[in-house]
Amino acid sequence: MTRRLVVYPAMVLICLVSLFPFFWMIVTSLKPDTEIFTVSPRFIPHEPILSRYTELFSGAIPRQFLNSLLVAGVTTVVTGLIALLAGYALARFNVPMKRYLLIVILSIQMLPQTVLVIPLFVVLRNTDLLGTYQGLVLSHLALTVGLATYMLRSFFLDIPVSLEESAMVDGASRMKAVRLVVFPLVWPGLAASSIYGFITSWNELMFSATYMQQSSRETLPVALQQFFSSYYSDWGGVMAASVIFTIPVVVFFLLVQKRLMQGMVAGAVKG
Repeated sequence: MTRRLVVYPAMVLICLVSLFPFFWMIVTSLKPDTEIFTVSPRFIPHEPILSRYTELFSGAIPRQFLNSLLVAGVTTVVTGLIALLAGYALARFNVPMKRYLLIVILSIQMLPQTVLVIPLFVVLRNTDLLGTYQGLVLSHLALTVGLATYMLRSFFLDIPVSLEESAMVDGASRMKAVRLVVFPLVWPGLAASSIYGFITSWNELMFSATYMQQSSRETLPVALQQFFSSYYSDWGGVMAASVIFTIPVVVFFLLVQKRLMQGMVAGAVKG
């Protein structure tokens, strides 16, 4: 009983602290400017307005939203496919210089994004991919594939090799054993790497602002910068756009959270 009195209020407090920024973002997007710039904050708008949302949807935001959704979706799928195969290979096979390869993968993740801007710009320009969705996806893969591969390798290492060996003894080929036995068990890792890939691509600003030279191909992070200028910051517009910006991330997490919470191989091998 004492434990419940401590744990439950703590859980409620943590939830309130975590959700308050989202609450404040939504509330601010509904406030007129006169209620945003006040000395004492108002948690509930006295005169809520929806004009900011109508202005957003009548402008370029729908197109930019679709651009971001396309780039982030393709990046997530390609990241998951590459990381799934590479992670399995690094976990199961004696790849030459595997130890150093893993160090290189992690070292690349430590590089600041600004270091990659110019080299990738040259590569995309020389391959005629500059300003295209394909080029932007490839630049995002440079940020996501390395860590996703390392994550999935860790999940594959936790799956007993005896599961594959049992399937192969029963007549399955290695590929069939991997496809039917191993891959279904690595769903939590694939879900975690997919969340990482989607959020990284969805939030990416530097590559999008540098490589997408046509306004019709801009992504949402670039669009958010348009609410700021040297003389004025439209905080109400930023909050309204941020609400739209946040919805796909929440929806994607809800879609994969069931897989994310699944146990790895509980009960698969009896001792």
